[in-house]
Amino acid sequence: MLMDKYDLFKDSLKKAAEKFRSIDKDEFIRIISHLDADGISAVSILIKALEKENRKYSISILQQLSSAMLKEIADDDSKVYVFTDLGSGSVAEITEALKGRRIFVLDHHDVDPSYDAAKCNDGDVTFVNPHLFGIDGGNEISGSGVVYLFAKELDDSNREMAHIAVVGAIGDVQENKGFQRLNSEILHDAVEQGLVSVKEGLRVFGFQTRPVHKVLEYSSDTFIPGVTGSESKAIEFLYQIGINPKNGKEWKTMADLSQDDMKKLIAAVVVKRIGEKNPDDVLGFSYILEKEKKGSPFRDGKEFATLLNACGRLDRASLGIGACIGDEKIKRKAVQHQLEYRKEIVKTMKWFRENKDSGLLAKGKGYVIINAKDKIMPSMIGTMASMLTKSDEFEGGTLVMGMARQKEGTTKISLRIAGRENGVDLTEVVRKITEKAGGEAGGHMQAAGAVIKTADEEAFVEAAKMVFEGRS
Repeated sequence: MLMDKYDLFKDSLKKAAEKFRSIDKDEFIRIISHLDADGISAVSILIKALEKENRKYSISILQQLSSAMLKEIADDDSKVYVFTDLGSGSVAEITEALKGRRIFVLDHHDVDPSYDAAKCNDGDVTFVNPHLFGIDGGNEISGSGVVYLFAKELDDSNREMAHIAVVGAIGDVQENKGFQRLNSEILHDAVEQGLVSVKEGLRVFGFQTRPVHKVLEYSSDTFIPGVTGSESKAIEFLYQIGINPKNGKEWKTMADLSQDDMKKLIAAVVVKRIGEKNPDDVLGFSYILEKEKKGSPFRDGKEFATLLNACGRLDRASLGIGACIGDEKIKRKAVQHQLEYRKEIVKTMKWFRENKDSGLLAKGKGYVIINAKDKIMPSMIGTMASMLTKSDEFEGGTLVMGMARQKEGTTKISLRIAGRENGVDLTEVVRKITEKAGGEAGGHMQAAGAVIKTADEEAFVEAAKMVFEGRS
């Protein structure tokens, strides 16, 4: 019987686990992962699996895997390296830099077109990626999902981390009114163990922690005419449809609403949106982590993912890892840290509003380029670009490229596109620019980026304009 692409992918995971088991238990393992919610989820799942086997390890969390960082990684004396949620765009470079070491790359990002399986997989390199089998890693499975399936092959008891892989997929924006095949299988594992429950309702953020009227006020992704953007109108709307937004002196959260009240709210929101292109687009699913306390940001999949992003973007990935593993003390610290992240977002967006007309933006037909230079944190440039593409700032299909300088004479590039269904492969777009102007590209279809030398910014912007204008 011929194996289909999913069978082949899972077979590659099985073989990778077999190779990993052959490594001596006393061997030190160096783990390198990405700093976003998916990367933190991925490394947390792997750590849990390694600790069960009493293996020794160290962790490096990176914004992007550059040549300079790879050289630094190669300078230590580790003999085993595991890359999670990054590395697919640099497999040949990793193979060369770490020659003679055991290498595992567990990722879902687009594969470097120059990747040569015969040269790279020489026995020391194990590369697992769904794209190698024709599976869309940008939508079907996250980096943490790949690591979860690998960990499950190591030991079936690692299924206890299925909920973290679900959080990672949500953080990587792979949930769209449900999941596709591989993520759905992981979700099934989580539901089967009582770790996650799925509830149909409004596609909103803050289900567990925000007052209902605040959820409606800030519902920019699913705009509610006459309600979104106004606290007083949101409260008035709730009273009009027969929902008291308070429990005594306390404001109700979405999680506090009775089933009848939730039905009322959903029906009323859809009616409000009748004039919109897709009035029922507000409907979707909430993913409840059943082992977490009610009212906790860890109980809602979207809020958990946002908190992990906060930890990674502000250089406190260790708090996110501790939260995923279930350390209660660290979880409390992570919640406090999220407040700092919100302040940084406010600061970042304030900078954009104050400078969007001052020449820091290059605009053209279907694109905008924002060079923040050293005015905002480089780890926040992707967040800013994402928020702008989800707002009404730019028309659907507009490419938004953000740039921010890093300490070591490099500039971080992030590329996003306004509107969800657009069919544009952003990784391919970034690669075309780097082919013209230099730099190291990576990412996947919906979110891509690059690292360039700061001295090459002007040339990169000119190359970007050529590529962007060539699309129209």
